[in-house]
Amino acid sequence: MLETRTISYHVGGKAIVDRVSCNIAPGEVVAVVGPNGAGKSTLLRLLSGVDLSPSTGDVLLDGEPIDALSSRDLALRRALLAQEQSLAADFPAFDVVLMGRAPHVTGHESEHDFRVAGEAIADMNATHLADRRYTVLSGGEKQRVALARAGAQIWDELAVGGRYLLLDEPTNNLDLEHQHVALRRAATWARSGVGVLVVLHDLNLAAQYADRIVVMDRGRAVAAGTPSEVLTPSLMLSVFRTVARVERHPCYDCPLVITLHAVSSPQEGESDEYDHESDLARAELG
Repeated sequence: MLETRTISYHVGGKAIVDRVSCNIAPGEVVAVVGPNGAGKSTLLRLLSGVDLSPSTGDVLLDGEPIDALSSRDLALRRALLAQEQSLAADFPAFDVVLMGRAPHVTGHESEHDFRVAGEAIADMNATHLADRRYTVLSGGEKQRVALARAGAQIWDELAVGGRYLLLDEPTNNLDLEHQHVALRRAATWARSGVGVLVVLHDLNLAAQYADRIVVMDRGRAVAAGTPSEVLTPSLMLSVFRTVARVERHPCYDCPLVITLHAVSSPQEGESDEYDHESDLARAELG
């Protein structure tokens, strides 16, 4: 299990993450949602153990303090897709995916490493990009290659301990088809025993693909549970400042969020005294 125990992270005296406890177990997809600036990406970076350490509290990977693990041990057990991709080298896309195998390689890549890279890039519908230079790809194409690289990194089952995949807004720059391709693959990883944490803005994608949702607001985890437990009209109003109806999805066993309007932006012809509580009541009644 990858978990945080009452972690906080402060910058200039301000709590960006404030006393958050959460966990990701092998075999599940956990979505983290919330408004801009809620602390979602910072929480993910703290869980990754890459470049941030909590001001207070602990991050544990299978019971071990994450900062006690060597960089190689951590890379074998946890892959991270950051929100910003900094790779500027002019490599073919296939070689970028193959970089995900680096923690597993001693000397030269094996036939297995090349096979994994090929299967990982195929999973993202990106085989046709394999020979193209990464730097000339579109934003969405780069995102698919980066997702393939993360998948290649944690491809192999471990003798001891779980595998974890941390994805920060993986649907950025992706068209509708590939948003679903990416999240279906995340769900497939979970079914194979990987614990997946994914930061998302699209609540309906979170509802469709996540087993649990953690809602962040102003640095705190204000709600956690199944999509049906978490995504309610009252939460939409209190956290997202949006009046919404929440219905059952017509095709899947999950909620469907239908947003109506933001409470901070009255619709044309409405006064500042618009009765949002009455609108919320109507939304809850359906």
